[in-house]
Parts: sequence; C-alpha cells; structure tokens
Amino acid sequence: MILEMKDICKTFGAVQALKGVSFSVENGQIHGLLGENGAGKTTLMNVLAGTFAPDAGDILIDGTPVEGMTPRKAAELKIRFIHQELNLCNDLTVYQNMFLGEEYTTSYAKVDRKREVERAQQVLDGMNSGIDAKTVVADLDTAQKQMVEIARALLFSSELIIMDEPTTALNNREIEKLFTIMEDLKKEGVSFIYISHKMPEIFRICDRYTVLRDGQFVQSGKIKEIDEHQATELLIGKRFVQAHIKDGIASSIQDTVVLEARNLCGSTFQDVSFSLRKGEILVITGLQGSGTDELATALFGASSLQKGKMFNQDGELAMHDIRNVMKRGIGMIPRNRKERGILPDLSIRNNNSLAFFVAKHHKLFVNAKEETTRFAESRKRLGIKVGSDTDLITSLSGGNQQKVILSRWLENDAQVYLMDNPTQGIDVGAKFSIYTLIVQLASQGKGVVVFTSEYPEIHQLADRCIVLYKGRVAATLDREQLSEVAIMEYSTGTRREVLN
Repeated sequence: MILEMKDICKTFGAVQALKGVSFSVENGQIHGLLGENGAGKTTLMNVLAGTFAPDAGDILIDGTPVEGMTPRKAAELKIRFIHQELNLCNDLTVYQNMFLGEEYTTSYAKVDRKREVERAQQVLDGMNSGIDAKTVVADLDTAQKQMVEIARALLFSSELIIMDEPTTALNNREIEKLFTIMEDLKKEGVSFIYISHKMPEIFRICDRYTVLRDGQFVQSGKIKEIDEHQATELLIGKRFVQAHIKDGIASSIQDTVVLEARNLCGSTFQDVSFSLRKGEILVITGLQGSGTDELATALFGASSLQKGKMFNQDGELAMHDIRNVMKRGIGMIPRNRKERGILPDLSIRNNNSLAFFVAKHHKLFVNAKEETTRFAESRKRLGIKVGSDTDLITSLSGGNQQKVILSRWLENDAQVYLMDNPTQGIDVGAKFSIYTLIVQLASQGKGVVVFTSEYPEIHQLADRCIVLYKGRVAATLDREQLSEVAIMEYSTGTRREVLN
C-alpha cells in the first residue's frame, strides 16, 4: 500500500470540508476519486500534497506515518500533484517551468541550463508532445500547457501522481496519448489518483474508485463492479436521469436578431458569418485548432478581428472596446476560469460584482449592503456553496468558482450571453442545473451562443449548431439535423456541405 489516509478532517471557517475521510491507494494502481464540486476531493489531495495541514487524521506513505506534510516533503516522497488549474509561469520557458524550485546546478552553484534543456526535452519527446523545451509558456495553447504540467510530474520519476481533471483542455487524441503514458507508468509501479467528472474516462482508465459526498467517505471498490449510472447515483445521492432538456420544449425563438456577425476573420478563422435570434441557443463547435477558441474571444472584443463587423439591435458594435460591448448588453463566460475568469486577490462578492461595476454601476462609491444583497440572490439562484462572501474567490472549489462567473453576468441582465465551455470542471448534477439555466435564459428572450466540443452538451442545448473546420464554417445544422456522426464528419472535413 503506497498511501493510506486515515480519518482526515479539515475545516475552513464555518465550512467543514472533510469529515473523517479515509482513503488508500495500492502500488501500480490508478484510483479514481469521485464526487461533486465541493465534495472535498481537491481539499483531500491538497492535504496529501502538503498545501493544507489537516485538523485531524494521519497520512502513511509505504506504511510509514508522515508528520507535518509540506509541498517539499511531498516532492521528496515522490508525490506530484497536477492541479486542475494550470500552475505555470507564462513568462518562463517550458524547461524552466519543469525545473522550477528543483533546478540542476553546476559545480559552481549555477543553474545547469544545458542539462535542464536536454532532460526536459527527453521527457517531452517521450510523451510525443511535439513541444520544444525552450518555448516560452505564454506561446503555448491550453492543451500544450496541460502536457507541460504532466511532463513536470514525470520529470523526477514520481511514484504517486495526483491528476485533477487533467483532460479538460485535451482533445481525444491527446487524451489517448495521456492514457497510454499512464498505463505504461503503471506497469513500472507508478500509482495515480485520478479526479474527473467524465465518467467514460473513469471507467476507461481506473482500477478502483472512491466516492466522496459533502466531505464524507461514501464508498470504495473495484471499478468493474459498478456502472456509470450507479456511480452517478453515489455522487449525488439519487439517480440522475439524463433527460434531454430541449426535447419536448416549445420553441420560444423570435424573428428579432440580437447579434449578427458578418464575414469575421481572425488569426485562426476566416469568413465566419451568422445571426442569433432572440430566444435562440446557437452552439459553435469544432475540433481543437478549428478556430473556435479565438472566435469566442473575438465575439466579445477580447481579441482583435482582422476583418468583419458585428451588430446588435442598436447597430454596429465597436469591437475594440470591451466596455462598450458590455454596455451594449453582451456578457461573456470565458474558458479557463483561473486565467480568464477570476481575480484571485479579490473576494467572492467582489468577483461576482465585476461586470455590474463596469456596465451598470453609476455611483461614486460602492454600497457594500447592495453588493451583499445582490450576491445573496445569486448564491440562492445558482446554489453556490460558500462560507462567507468576503472570503477570497480561491477558497471555493473549481465548480463553485465557475458558478460565481456565471452569476456575475446573470446579475448584469445581458441580452446576449457568450459561453465558452461553460461547464468546464463541473460535476454531472451541476451541469444539468446549468443546462436548465441556459434554456431558461433563452425562454426569457435572451440570445445564447455556446462554444463546446461535447456532443451530449450540444444535443442538450442547441437550436442550431455551427461546425468549424480549419477556421471556416463547414456546416450550419438545425436541431433535427444534429447527430454525433454528422458533427464529427463536418469537424474532420469528411463532409463539406449540409445535405438538405
């Protein structure tokens, strides 16, 4: 047994995050750690990694008790934590990030850059990452940054690797590459703790599972002894029915166009045009590299357009001015909340109010009472789990941070919502709640554009779906034309025109 955690307790203010949790991992095992957002998974792993000291409980590594676990001690014990939120320094190179805090040195106590580059490149090439170790991290896309995080964990021959939602930014090919690496390392005796909300991944790669709910241990066992429905029931305490929200709902789409794009061109997309009607949910999808990421930010004015124009009901939009875009009734829920969505040094309440301050606030001073009241309403509407709204946003789980970002724009009462991967890092129960919320927004006459590559999400939400291939519109599909096969064929260039 490489790891035993016994009766771990941890409290943050009034919130008891862990209530006597026990957890163990065997050598050469991939162990899935399951639970909804706020269930205590990441907190338990932060205790193991030495980020938080437990209030009570014991940690044993290879049968030996460990006192006063710290991040450095965890590293010495060959435990590595690949966090859900990327922890890279964008201004440093790949190899500098990989060796940060554990640099190779020469006999003169200087950093041995040549040796670091060679070793880092060896690990990167072993993963078939296609990444140059000398590249500045800021020049990498999100998927490549995730691969660097994984490479950093592999660099020092770790014996226990914790992976918290490692595939969020990876495409199917990259996920299979990651799983191959994990399986090869497992044969060498390396153990993994694998945290994911994606049930197919858990059942594809894990040997055993443990379920947490509300900070408590629920059940553990062999993964082959349960199915996805049973696992979901364990997560949320009741059977979750994967109903299709859009099916059977009368359309509330009106003829009024609330957003129009004409011949948009950017660094990775060309000649994209569409119109969004009042009450419509338009999904835009495509494989990684198809231009969807850049198009999403360009629609909000966060990245530059090389050509093309945007209009709403009041006329042309000044796309170089995000403040103007916001005041014209457009809201944006961005991908990668740590890099794009939250301000980590501000409180939960302040993060919630950011859009309101920009687009709606006209007073000289901020009224703390009004701000508290607005957040209380948002907290109730979205079921945000917080101790105090004055706590830092980073005190929340990833899923609750995402809910605060959604709340930020809902209280601003935008007319158009741009949602870039809005359920990233969200558990299955919360996903359904957010799908319901999106449909409710449309029923209120809001226009919604959702960027996602997950077919179940597309089918849950889309009135229409635009598929991009190599930066161009490959197809625009009505709801009755939607199928996973059709979307994949257009995404890969197999089909190039809509069949009527």
